[in-house]
This record gives sequence, C-alpha cells and structure tokens, in this order.
Amino acid sequence: MSHFIRKGWCPDAWRPMMAGDGLLVRVKPRLGRLTRDQALALADAAATHGSGLIDMTRRANLQLRGVSESGWPVLLERLLALDLVDADADREKRRNILVPPIWRQGDDSHRIACDLLARLDELPAALPGKTGFVIDAGVAPLLHDQPGDFRIERSDAGDLMLRADGRSTGCAITPGGEAEALIALAHWFVASGGAAAGRMARHDAPLPGWATGTLRAAPAAILPWRKGTSYGLPFGRIDAALLARLAATLPPDSGFRTTPWRILMLETPVDMQDDGLLTDPADPLLRIDACPGQPACAQASVETRDLARHLAPLMAGRLHVSGCAKSCASAAPAAVTLTGRDGRYDLALDAPAGAPPLRATLDRAAVLAHFGAA
Repeated sequence: MSHFIRKGWCPDAWRPMMAGDGLLVRVKPRLGRLTRDQALALADAAATHGSGLIDMTRRANLQLRGVSESGWPVLLERLLALDLVDADADREKRRNILVPPIWRQGDDSHRIACDLLARLDELPAALPGKTGFVIDAGVAPLLHDQPGDFRIERSDAGDLMLRADGRSTGCAITPGGEAEALIALAHWFVASGGAAAGRMARHDAPLPGWATGTLRAAPAAILPWRKGTSYGLPFGRIDAALLARLAATLPPDSGFRTTPWRILMLETPVDMQDDGLLTDPADPLLRIDACPGQPACAQASVETRDLARHLAPLMAGRLHVSGCAKSCASAAPAAVTLTGRDGRYDLALDAPAGAPPLRATLDRAAVLAHFGAA
C-alpha cells in the first residue's frame, strides 16, 4: 500500500495525500500572495506534473491535483525553487497563517504575520497538523467566520486583541507583542492537553489568566468585490491554462491574492471574460460548497459538483454537498446540506455534513425532485 494513503491527514507539499485522481499537493502562498512569475510557473508545474487542476481551499491555499507518485519529487523541487514551500518540512507543516487578502505592506496584518513567520521554529512540535493562526488586524475583521485556532483581531474599541477560537471574547495585546502571545498560547494549548482535542474550539480547559479578557471583535466587514480585478472560481477550482492566461495579463511586478471565499483577487485591474470565471458577486455558485466528490476522492461515495450546479439556482442560502461525512469543503453548518453515504444522499437543514438527516438515502433523482428541479 502506498505510504501516501492515510486518513485524517492534513496534506502539504512535503506530505501529499493520495486521492482518487492521484496525489493532492497543497501549496501555501506566503501571506496568500502569488507573484506573476510564481503563478506562471505554478500553472506550468500543475500541468506538467499533475492533471492541471488547481483548487483554492478555505485557508486560501492551493491544491494541485492528479500528481503521480513518480512526479511528486520533481514537483517538490520546483515548488521549493519558487519559494512556495519551506525547505524545512517541519516549518512548512506549521506554516498555517491566514491573513486578510487586502493587506498592505507594513500594515498591522502584514507586520504581525511576518513576525510570526520568522518565529515558526518556536511553535511546539506537538501542535496538531490542522492548527491554524488567523491574523485579522484590519480596521474591521474580514475573517471572523474563517477557522483558525489562535487569532489576532481588531476589537470593537479599536485595539488589537488576542482571542482563542471558540471563545467569544479576547484580551488586549501590546503592539509588537502579538507573535509572542500567539506562540505562548500555542504552547499553553499543547501543555494543557489540547492536542487530544485537536482544535482550540474543542478544547475546554480554562484559558490562562494572561489570555483571558472581555474584549469583543469589531463588527465583521465584507470583502470588497471589484469587478475586473476579482474573479470567483466555481467550487474554488481553476485549471492551469486559465491561471496562466490570467497571469500573462499582469505586469511583472504584480500578482494575485488568494482568499478563503473562492475568489481570486488580481493586484492590477484586468477585464478578462472566460467561461471558467465568475464576475457577478451574486452568482449562486459562490454560495455553494462542494468537495470534489466521486470519482476524484476515494472517500466520497457520491458525485457532488454536477448536482450542486443543478441545485444552485434554487437555493436562497448556502448549500453544502459533501461526498462523505468528513466535510472537507466546509465545516460550518449550511442552510441545506447533502452528505454522501453508501452511494446516496442524506439531507439535513441548518446543519454541517454528517448531521442527522431530515431525509435519508436519497438518490439523485429524489434530491432533484425534493427541490423541484427538472
């Protein structure tokens, strides 16, 4: 059996994961940014060593699909040369930092994230692989609903605050001490048994006094959509050829920002029309979460994305179609959730994937009929 086949794995470039269509290789652009040249080279690498399909994740990372086991070492070397992967596998594993995509050079989000990146070696070795940091230090939080265990946010009073995920309040933090506080909270998490819980939100140990406070995060803001410079990616997917065409329209000193909302932001205005890009912020496909499903994922027992496309125009709220109960596309509850089980779909409302169903073991025709689709 291939050593790439493992359940409960959080893959990266050093530790890819076998899916139904080949190895899944995760790339974490530093600060969620790809330069023009990096994007062109990444597109070529995805097409040369994989299937050419690239998925944007909820952590604003990119996943190259369909990579062969024999081609992975060469791909890894290319990613290292592009500075898209850390040369130290342990540092790469810890490098799970989400920042708002509209950060600017030298602002608080950029400054704090760079400080933390420089100190990754100080994080505890026993930190679970899925542990993430959110640096959301703009005037108004953009990442309030995005998963992350240890968070720096802007309070409703305008101060920077440290907050442990799952807690509604946090404590004030002195500017310049944010990375130190995040590292200390990560060490407390491991020392207090948090690794067994896996995530901060599931760890119910009382926080240390220095990390406890009454500050609340400022009201969440909405990512500004600038038509022509931001494009939605259906289900977060873009093919290598399209990414290369987009990159070729940019000047050499420009690039892209990746986001957790399946929106690719261009740093330079471009007006490019393509069937593979969404230009309307109200497009129903942007309200749909659907994992690759069968046959791309060996864990999935049902097809997901074609069904989701048929249902999208009928949905007023969020729809989640998950190939299995692992809930890879989104861990949050959705207005309508369809979970694959033994080749059929379980239907739940206002629930995450795998929740007790309102209706169980529906085939595709029954799902479409339930929502009045032809």
